[in-house]
Amino acid sequence: MHDPRYGRQKVVYHINGDGGADGILYRDALRNMQNHIDAVGVEALELRVVLHGAGVGLLALALHDPGLQNDVKRLQAQGISFLVCAKTLEGQGIEATTDLFEVRPRNIVSSGVAELVHLQQLGYTYIKP
Repeated sequence: MHDPRYGRQKVVYHINGDGGADGILYRDALRNMQNHIDAVGVEALELRVVLHGAGVGLLALALHDPGLQNDVKRLQAQGISFLVCAKTLEGQGIEATTDLFEVRPRNIVSSGVAELVHLQQLGYTYIKP
């Protein structure tokens, strides 16, 4: 149920940590995002997810985990953008389009940290699940 008191929101979720056993922390973060959408309403929410460092492990794990795949696809279908740090990819030797789930060139930003600052300058509220 959408709560009208929340109004329109612009939010960036920051994921840069390890997902824990079986990706439980990643799953929790994705659940938080869906709960956020459910409360505010997809039409009133601009939500971006910035992944860098160990956080790209979410999309690496999703490559072989149907449950995570479904969660990521469901969020993407609601307009959520997953943005991946190019510096992390380079530093860890990761090929985005083959080693990560559902990452295209348009999803890659030059720096995850710089992207977080950029989005905050545009009025996005920072969330660290």
